[in-house]
Amino acid sequence: MTFVVHGLPVARGIAIGRAVLVVSSRIDVAHYFIKPEQIETEIDRVRMARNAVAEELQKLQASVALMGPNDAPHELAALLEVHQMLLQDEVLTGGVKHWIVERLYNAEWALTTQLEVVARQFDEMEDEYLRERKADLEQVVERLLHRMKGTAAVLAPTPPRRKRTAEDDDQDLTAADAFDAPLVLIAHDLSPADMLQFKKSVFAGFVTDVGGRTSHTAIVARSMDIPAVVGARSASQLVRQDDWVIIDGDAGVMIVDPSPIILAEYGFKQRQGDLERGRLSRLRHKPAVTLDGQRVDLLANIEMPEDTLGAVKAGAVGVGLFRSEFLFMGRESHNLARLPDEEEQYQAYRRAVDGMKGMPVTIRTIDVGADKPLDGKSQREEFHLNPALGLRAIRWSLADPAMFLTQLRAILRAAAHGEIHLLIPMLAHVSEIRQTLSLIDFARAELDNRGAVHGNVKLGAMIEIPAAALTLKTFLKYFDFLSIGTNDLIQYTLAIDRADESVAHLYDPAHPAVLRLVADTIAECRRQGKGVSVCGEMAGDVVFTRLLLGLGLRSFSMHPSQILAVKQEVLRADTSKLEGWAQEVLEMENPAAALVRT
Repeated sequence: MTFVVHGLPVARGIAIGRAVLVVSSRIDVAHYFIKPEQIETEIDRVRMARNAVAEELQKLQASVALMGPNDAPHELAALLEVHQMLLQDEVLTGGVKHWIVERLYNAEWALTTQLEVVARQFDEMEDEYLRERKADLEQVVERLLHRMKGTAAVLAPTPPRRKRTAEDDDQDLTAADAFDAPLVLIAHDLSPADMLQFKKSVFAGFVTDVGGRTSHTAIVARSMDIPAVVGARSASQLVRQDDWVIIDGDAGVMIVDPSPIILAEYGFKQRQGDLERGRLSRLRHKPAVTLDGQRVDLLANIEMPEDTLGAVKAGAVGVGLFRSEFLFMGRESHNLARLPDEEEQYQAYRRAVDGMKGMPVTIRTIDVGADKPLDGKSQREEFHLNPALGLRAIRWSLADPAMFLTQLRAILRAAAHGEIHLLIPMLAHVSEIRQTLSLIDFARAELDNRGAVHGNVKLGAMIEIPAAALTLKTFLKYFDFLSIGTNDLIQYTLAIDRADESVAHLYDPAHPAVLRLVADTIAECRRQGKGVSVCGEMAGDVVFTRLLLGLGLRSFSMHPSQILAVKQEVLRADTSKLEGWAQEVLEMENPAAALVRT
């Protein structure tokens, strides 16, 4: 039966394919694709874990048998027997093998996927006693996952697809099509580290239960240039493995089990989108110059050095934001030995510089915390607080000078190979500014003492806290340029957690207070002859392109996938006519209405 799930649109386009569920577990579970030659290894890992848990349960059963009736009730022995039966059940073990062989899931992912499949079967049972056995199954799977933890195989970054065989051709069309159909990812939530793992995968789109338009899961989705919907609440509970799904990234909806008519309609929309992208691609090598001759720099936001390939391909004239924290993701924050050392970071930054072929690269120092924890664990869940207001970004770096100096040395060394701009996030106090500049000088001195080659960098600060936007003259005394991080600026100005879907409707980039802070920052930088750019999601939203041009912005930084659409708006704009209109918009109670009409 066809049904629709509503969420928030975060990456445009249409995706049609089979659902792949990433199921939540009470312990951390890695999700990655294996290579075909690793199939037997993963199956062996499951088999070894099953044998170990079976032995563990046998010992428990033996100890229970030695206890008196007052110490061990009969129900406990019966429960252990049920767990043994579930452990050996072919529905569980055979299903796990299926996901490993057919989809090339790693063992843990296969296990949680099959748990979800079988758990749904328990939910549909009429007998209450049998329905309640789902909890026992979950406990058995938890035991298996704990046994397998620490024995993960090497990750394969690109998931291969199993080739169809002659045997597949004998199956019904729907089942056989599952091998050829695109895959769409459905999850309760995806950490930035998860997103990086899936970044080069075959997924055509994804949907999550939680998240906001500018959560970092959404941001990375846009960098992948695939349709995405977040904040879809119960999507992961409503969709089953291998369901046919349509993701409408324009409207923010997911259609499950669509009828042939709906499939045909969205197939047409998908082809239209492909044609539009083809038309935009013709603008790739055309300079971004307005009708009245104003040159506009369209820069790229990247997460990893390899993203520079897409940036150059999209026609970016530099990197306006290299989110360096993604080099640190997926590592245990308490284990410093696992964080990237100076040489690893230096090589990464140098690859980014080399990849941009002489164009400037702006590297933001590590910005962790809030929705970007280092180890994939949510501070919000663990400490019941709002980490967006806690130890994050420059605060985190200044609290760990050794880590920060390591990063600064690596960036300064990479600057010997090309033009690098160093960007500091989340500054608010002059004491933080001075402490940061002091550490930069100290890093230079350390390199000089070692005789290490390093280069000069332009220094910039992010304007993403209202306090910073209201004290611009102080910032401009210390920095060469400013970069407006609109995602956090909106969050802090409006007191909206941008990763919380329950208040997502209040997250408003067109709020008069937000626009005033952006406008004043651009104006003050222009008065003082300092560079200014917008690197938040507003820069890549064509709804705001003309307004920002009218306010005097001449440097936009966005995901490579958004550059051509923004360039089209730039080429059609006449800034001499937009300046007066932009000032009128700033005075409106509801600026969004005027932006829609443009």
